[in-house]
Amino acid sequence: QVQLVESGGGLVQAGGSLRLSCAASGSFFSINVMGWYRQSPGKQRELVATITRGGTTNYADSVKGRFTISRDNAKNTVYLQMSSLKAEDTAVYMCNADYRLSSLPAERLSWGQGTQVTVSS
Repeated sequence: QVQLVESGGGLVQAGGSLRLSCAASGSFFSINVMGWYRQSPGKQRELVATITRGGTTNYADSVKGRFTISRDNAKNTVYLQMSSLKAEDTAVYMCNADYRLSSLPAERLSWGQGTQVTVSS
């Protein structure tokens, strides 16, 4: 099983920056895709960005050019650098990881608890 712990959230003024981290621990064979999602009150959870083990990235249109996802495979950690933050970026940010327990092609998904990001206008 993979456990994910996010950190780095907080309160920031509009136009500011924050860096989120998500560290994976536990017993697993490999982690393929890691991603960041967010959810604000009254809204559905939405994709922010994903990154494969090889470094291929994907972003939501709303964050392209402002957010950067990266990962350190040696540390099993994914990061989200957020810049030019807007009030509408306010949400709970959660990471997830698509992993395998063995070499068999059986994917599992784990979610972190989330970290609050609040952008004041």
